[in-house]
Amino acid sequence: MASDQPIQKQLEEVKGNLLKMAGLVEEGLRKAIGSLTKRDPKLAQQVVAGDDEIDRMDILIDDMVLKLITSKQAKGTDLRFLTTAMKIVTDLERMGDHAVNIAYRAISLNEEPQLKAYVDLPRMAEVAQSMVMDIIRAFVDRDSRLARSVHDRDDLVDALNDQIFRELITYTIADPSTIPRAMQLMIVSRCLERIADHATNIAEDVIYMVLGRDIRHHAEEKVIAKS
Repeated sequence: MASDQPIQKQLEEVKGNLLKMAGLVEEGLRKAIGSLTKRDPKLAQQVVAGDDEIDRMDILIDDMVLKLITSKQAKGTDLRFLTTAMKIVTDLERMGDHAVNIAYRAISLNEEPQLKAYVDLPRMAEVAQSMVMDIIRAFVDRDSRLARSVHDRDDLVDALNDQIFRELITYTIADPSTIPRAMQLMIVSRCLERIADHATNIAEDVIYMVLGRDIRHHAEEKVIAKS
């Protein structure tokens, strides 16, 4: 990113790279869950191999943002945009790590008979995927309402995580031999829940960026002021 480019063009490059990074994370999550549900280890291997590109994007975007901030070209809302972007890339990189963890669980689980039909896990993954892509769009478009929608979806993911945990516990009580597989599935569920948490973190940052309102310690509020 050339330093003599207009500030708005440089900001658009940051936005484009954030969208690319989020797309890679979403793709990794989709493949990781697909490896589990389709019992396809090749998909899991693609997720593991693809994590290097997510890490590269993390470093690239951080470097772009730091150069813009230190150049002192960015002022006011643009500066707030850039400081939020620095937080977002960290959350996206961690989401990618969770997708890799799911991929490893899938490889292990696919070597054993399937414990149960996968219903809630794909549903969790679907919601988490939508949260990842929507929250980056909310950031790029400065859309606080879409950010709030993402924030609210976290409750559904939490509920599904609790439901999966309770169901798996019943399997282990009925048959202790299922404990290793149940534990692996709990890890998958937990990773999905953490991905949703990271999307929620970004939602809170976007709402603050757009509205100047910090909702991190006011999760009980269901409605934010219209802007």
